[in-house]
Amino acid sequence: MDLKGKRVVILVERDFQDMEVMYPYYRFKEEGALVAAVGVEAKEYKGKNGYPIKAEKRTTEITAKDLDALVIPGGWAPDFLRRDPATIALVRAAFEAGKVVGAICHAGWVLCSARVLKGKRVTSFFAIKDDMTNAGAEWTDAEVVVDGNLITSRTPDDLPAFCRAILEKLGVRA
Repeated sequence: MDLKGKRVVILVERDFQDMEVMYPYYRFKEEGALVAAVGVEAKEYKGKNGYPIKAEKRTTEITAKDLDALVIPGGWAPDFLRRDPATIALVRAAFEAGKVVGAICHAGWVLCSARVLKGKRVTSFFAIKDDMTNAGAEWTDAEVVVDGNLITSRTPDDLPAFCRAILEKLGVRA
């Protein structure tokens, strides 16, 4: 239980990529972290494959000071998350505060909207490569890319490397 006392927030919205929420949720809990799903609204959301998760709080109810790591899953959820000003403000504040910010798959869209990509090395699902490079990032095709406090991955297949990188940034030897 190496993450005891660490607070990990996973952003959720409708049609999230089920594995990209559930795998980190339980992996970080397994290490002793306090893991919370947070959404635009405090309600139950369902993933693309129907898995439900309850958002305990709204993004307006937390600040970057309330977390050690912020995980943004992919699926179609990022397209909805990026439309919410409070969510974008939270992502930007967490990034600027040096908190670990992890984004996988289409979650790069949220990073684009938060304007945190300029000069950063990243990866994502290949379909949003142009969006990320247009936001000022240097995109590469790799299972995980770590650039400072920003950790990015491409697809559910990359979840082991993605979670390992987040764990290492939080001080766990993974």
